[in-house]
Amino acid sequence: MSSTYARFDTVFLLSRFAGAKYSPLWPSSSSSSHSSLLSSGIHLRAKPNSRLRSVTAASSSSSGPIIAGSESIEIKSLPTKPIEGQKTGTSGLRKKVKVFMQDNYLANWIQALFNSLPLEDYKDATLVLGGDGRYFNKEASQIIIKIAAGNGVGKILVGQEGILSTPAVSAVIRKRKANGGFIMSASHNPGGPEYDWGIKTIDDDESPNLSDRYINFQFNYSSGQPAPESITEKIYGNTLSISEIKVAEIPDIDLSHVGVTKYGNFSVEVIDPISDYLELMEDVFDFDLIRGLLSRSDFGFMFDAMHAVTGAYAKPIFVDNLEAKPDSISNGVPLEDFGHGHPDPNLTYAKDLVDVMYRDDGPDFGAASDGDGDRNMVLGNKFFVTPSDSVAIIAANAQEAIPYFRAGPKGLARSMPTSGALDRVAEKLKLPFFEVPTGWKFFGNLMDAGKLSICGEESFGTGSDHIREKDGIWAVLAWLSILAHRNKDKKPGEKLVSVADVVNEYWATYGRNFFSRYDYEECESEGANKMIEYLRDIVAKSKAGENYGNYVLQFADDFSYTDPVDGSVASKQGVRFVFTDGSRIIYRLSGTGSAGATVRIYIEQFEPDVSKHDVDAQIALKPLIDLALSVSKLKEFTGREKPTVIT
Repeated sequence: MSSTYARFDTVFLLSRFAGAKYSPLWPSSSSSSHSSLLSSGIHLRAKPNSRLRSVTAASSSSSGPIIAGSESIEIKSLPTKPIEGQKTGTSGLRKKVKVFMQDNYLANWIQALFNSLPLEDYKDATLVLGGDGRYFNKEASQIIIKIAAGNGVGKILVGQEGILSTPAVSAVIRKRKANGGFIMSASHNPGGPEYDWGIKTIDDDESPNLSDRYINFQFNYSSGQPAPESITEKIYGNTLSISEIKVAEIPDIDLSHVGVTKYGNFSVEVIDPISDYLELMEDVFDFDLIRGLLSRSDFGFMFDAMHAVTGAYAKPIFVDNLEAKPDSISNGVPLEDFGHGHPDPNLTYAKDLVDVMYRDDGPDFGAASDGDGDRNMVLGNKFFVTPSDSVAIIAANAQEAIPYFRAGPKGLARSMPTSGALDRVAEKLKLPFFEVPTGWKFFGNLMDAGKLSICGEESFGTGSDHIREKDGIWAVLAWLSILAHRNKDKKPGEKLVSVADVVNEYWATYGRNFFSRYDYEECESEGANKMIEYLRDIVAKSKAGENYGNYVLQFADDFSYTDPVDGSVASKQGVRFVFTDGSRIIYRLSGTGSAGATVRIYIEQFEPDVSKHDVDAQIALKPLIDLALSVSKLKEFTGREKPTVIT
């Protein structure tokens, strides 16, 4: 039985950069009609007497043709009242769709956001708007555009059909020197209009798991980094006192055609969602080198877009530019419901790709990305590359294989639960290294300070300082660059260096960090919280040298991080038990909500012996896994016999 709930995730990014390159890459479709009052109470249809006239104009080098306009716009103040439950964390405002679609719910939050920012951050500013193409994004786009105009924003850059991947939004902001942007997405969660409630799903580290269809509204601030707590608290405070919503009385914008629509001093430019991002990728990577690999008759490639946003990018990048075979793109058409699938690139939800890659005659390289295009999974023929190993291998090979890193990376970083593989690369390459809490915002601060180039999370997120978001296609191109570099001198008929060869060579050099994550979804919040408190009590009483079965404790703590850039402190980021042989057990809760919490247990063990590197991770880690379950008393606190998902 498939899950068909959706989440609406709007990220507000403030940055300082932002260009188009070529014509739109998919046929335009007629814009859908938008019902009025949706979730905001704002009428989305144009009034019959709206002052709208057709205009013809030559397109500028940076803008599409002006397709409509008027001399002035009317700003209307709509009375509203505070709505309970709009407290916003740095990872967003999350509610069920039926809640978010109440009159003025979305509109209140958008207005509260503008009320919380300094006027100079958005007055006459340029903002970017886009999303992963899921259900409700087009309607939400119209609400956001009208309120942005009503608050004095000068220009909105919106992706054609509302499409822009999360990495592409960051690329557009940085290239076009936009002041910020909104991303409408639910990342790797299912979408669509159906209300199949009660289906358990896998959610990311930033949000609660709900067995219901819900919306997530995430706000980021300054160079693409999530907002500091002072800003999010201010937004929440404004939701408690809001009394009016400022709305521009303008018609709905036709999102199906590239071009500019003007109303007085406000304009909306519908942009090609691919060109800026593609241009950035061409600057980062050697496309000629990658093309040489993908065009080989003896190299098989497959990319599964999972009917999500990267379907819009896969053909233009991999097929049209890099000459991969047209049939190498699977599930390449973005759909509002992701084809009733779950766009989460892991061994469970990307099963179609996994089945193909594990055939005897399967491709040499396979990859998948998620709903909004910021996560990735990498596979070789009959070989899965863990995200922890993936970022370490990219870092180890970046300088020789990727032009962007020709001078060498500035520094490396990983989230605390991610395995220590990257640490060993940093040590060998004598690079600064940072261990941060889960959340991309911590990487962004280090990047802006010039301290970090390559980073990653065990939750299938990998990226670099080319933007301020993790980037699924970037990771795929990085791996293709490594393989292309290793095989550039191979003649037809010679055995190619495979994904497995690259990984095994890495293990032989650096050792293998066996790693696994156990997810227990939708546990009762009370029991999950009691388990964490129980573990914190153990930590408080623990002493170095204590025996835990065959393991000797080096230290135990509740991870705390002091940002070396701004001095901010993030505490209670995960309970850690670290042993003298380098093994680790980590416990974290991934949000709480009406359907409970996800308990995550991370297990890691370092193995330097090459003869043991081929052992299955679950076998190698079994003693440590048993210890993790015993120490936590997970079954006693949660009633769970086995995990929902094992990574």
